[in-house]
Amino acid sequence: MAVDVDALVAPPTLVAALALEVAREWCSPDLLNHSLRSWVWASTLGDARGLSYDPELLFVASLLHDIGVTEEFDSHSVPFETAGGAVGWVFASGAGWPPERRTRVLEVIERHMWVEVDPATDVEGHLLEVATSLDVAGVGADQWSEDLLRAVTNALPRGDFSESFAASIHAQAARKPESTAARLDRSGRIRYGSLSWDDVLNRGETHDG
Repeated sequence: MAVDVDALVAPPTLVAALALEVAREWCSPDLLNHSLRSWVWASTLGDARGLSYDPELLFVASLLHDIGVTEEFDSHSVPFETAGGAVGWVFASGAGWPPERRTRVLEVIERHMWVEVDPATDVEGHLLEVATSLDVAGVGADQWSEDLLRAVTNALPRGDFSESFAASIHAQAARKPESTAARLDRSGRIRYGSLSWDDVLNRGETHDG
């Protein structure tokens, strides 16, 4: 069955569409594609597992989760996910979300850098953490079909994402050596993820050729 990528990336609400507009304005094309892929991985995994999640909240968090590495929103004193969470809170306030829902988008964005998020505690945080681990580090790819992985990546190309994101994380680590970015920088997971994705996409070319 063909994968309808347009349907998968479509914002689920008008507020979600505004978050996409923000990401398009402030993120590079490669970072924007990463954010959209992260939404697709998160939402399709949640659907496949039958998890009850808030699509609007998850979409907004997915689209804004890495905005803290962009030049305009980079903080020299707090982790990039904390800065991104603050942007999410401000966005949610402008969208008219109540205080507790603003806090939720902040939490989901911050927790995407946790090693693990318990779905029983925070289902959206869990889905975004797993989705970004896939897109950045190639972790857990067997939880999605190869057809889906290839179709979405063909529609939303990785481009130079691994290289540019690795450079951003390295810069974060140099300025904030105790941050989660420093842990990621030391791990080599971004380079490993790039190789893993090359393997997935090359397998697709082999099968289709």
